[in-house]
Amino acid sequence: MASVRYIVSDVAKCSDFYRDRLGFTVNMQADSFAALSRGDLRLFMNVPGAGSAGKAGGRPEPGGWNRFQIETNDLDAMLKPLRAAGATFRGDIASGAGGRQILLEDPSGNVVELFEPKAH
Repeated sequence: MASVRYIVSDVAKCSDFYRDRLGFTVNMQADSFAALSRGDLRLFMNVPGAGSAGKAGGRPEPGGWNRFQIETNDLDAMLKPLRAAGATFRGDIASGAGGRQILLEDPSGNVVELFEPKAH
């Protein structure tokens, strides 16, 4: 199982986003921390300054370009409900030799890559 930690500005809002928009399960949630899961991925979220992870390396901030990837067989179908819900994206769909992808932002500006591999 892989684990990712995101620094977020609002734990409740981000937990709702990952649960409602991307199919995560909320395993634990408090004001300043949440633990979610989706398949073999664990997602931990902290607000800046909360716990040791919210202080590690100085004062972590939400956002940036690091991301995890969710793979789909139909990117266009996955995007329809996200767009209808007013989701924010960084740019448009990009296509390359391996497939198509778009970068989705959570409510704190952290990035999730939605990826459709090229059919062989």
